Amino acid sequence: MSVSKAKSLVSLFFVGPAVAAAALLAAAPAVLAQTAKTPVVFENVMIFDGQSDALSGPSNVLVKDGKIAGISTAAISEDGATVIDGEGKVLMPGLIDAHWHTMLIGVTPDTGLADMGYTHLVAGVEATATLMRGFTTVRDLGGPAFGLKKIIDQGLIPGPRIYPSGAMLTITSGHGDFRTFADLPRKIGELTPMEEAGMAMVVDSPDEVRMRTREQLMQGASQIKLTAGGGVASPFSPLDASTFIDVEIEAAVQAASNWGTYVGVHAYTPQAVQTAINAGVKVIEHAHLIDDETAQLMAEKGIWLSTQPFDENAGAGLPPTSMDKFHEVLHGTSNVYEFAKKYDLKTAWGTDILFSPILARGQNNMLLNLLEWYTPVEALQMATGTNGELLLLSGERNPYPGRIGLIEEGAYADLLLVDGNPLEDLTLVADPANNFLIIMKDGVIYKDITGDQP
Repeated sequence: MSVSKAKSLVSLFFVGPAVAAAALLAAAPAVLAQTAKTPVVFENVMIFDGQSDALSGPSNVLVKDGKIAGISTAAISEDGATVIDGEGKVLMPGLIDAHWHTMLIGVTPDTGLADMGYTHLVAGVEATATLMRGFTTVRDLGGPAFGLKKIIDQGLIPGPRIYPSGAMLTITSGHGDFRTFADLPRKIGELTPMEEAGMAMVVDSPDEVRMRTREQLMQGASQIKLTAGGGVASPFSPLDASTFIDVEIEAAVQAASNWGTYVGVHAYTPQAVQTAINAGVKVIEHAHLIDDETAQLMAEKGIWLSTQPFDENAGAGLPPTSMDKFHEVLHGTSNVYEFAKKYDLKTAWGTDILFSPILARGQNNMLLNLLEWYTPVEALQMATGTNGELLLLSGERNPYPGRIGLIEEGAYADLLLVDGNPLEDLTLVADPANNFLIIMKDGVIYKDITGDQP
């Protein structure tokens, strides 16, 4: 791709979805023309492999058939390969967001349900924008992302790999229940627009939990998402509430484990987290309000913590009724990371951005928030190799079997060429338009502003 085409493509991802949708259609042929998996050799690069504490010496990397086929300090020769001179710059794995909502970024709860055609088109635009920020994989924790994943995997639009959960499972008045009073009383057997759209499913018994869990697995869910406690954005769920009871969570865990995968739960408080763990859940999302006893339990059981370094900006756009809950969670952010470090919890990083294309454009900035507790190297390890390890929990339901988030032979070729050393200056990731010179996913170059491409 020419430098001028790449720059024009990048620029469209920093405007609103209404403008970007039309621009994407015009730019798409230039992107999709690059999707042939021709071999690529990166020469003279310093490698951050996703898990080491330091860069490699000058190295060469062969990409072939979507995978990393060779890493060597000696010259690599491959017939028909595109050779890219890295000029001593840093080659690192693509970023992974472990808590993303592909279908809920560019819309509000009202507009999202009012016109699902619009919602899906906006989600496609935002997915391309996500990739162009350097996020080559996202773990989707709620929403009808199955069609978007399919169209991206087919190469019809550029976007990240998606690990979909499908509809999040909630109880009546739980987090994720965006129904109105007009939808009450609930009529057993009838679905509301929220449920018909696949955004969330209201389940109030073990049998309903099993059925809806199996429906998500039938559609291709790589993991199951339950909301085991109250949340910030939902209008009728107190933050301190514990929602599902143990037998209901156990029903989801059993159904998911029968399919070779796992359940992750949204939970903030000690009671919600402990109930979920005792029911067999493997991943806790958030956990900002846990106590020492709960953190110890997570460590003893080997439970994954998937959490987010929220800041004041994360509350932008929330209704006034949610602000008190948001500030309670915000004040708990240091709490959860201090426990994560104290007990060496297996900790994944994500953003959990909802209903705001403006906040989505700051996705990279949320990685910088980790600097309050971690070094730049530790933050990058979390957003690459560690998040990639979390993805392996999907087991037989892993839509992309193989290693992601690492630079090693046999891993997926999801790569970023960075202008500068992010292990020393993490702020480089906050300006992907200028500092990510090459963005490659699955061996395909989607952005190149090095000048080496024709």
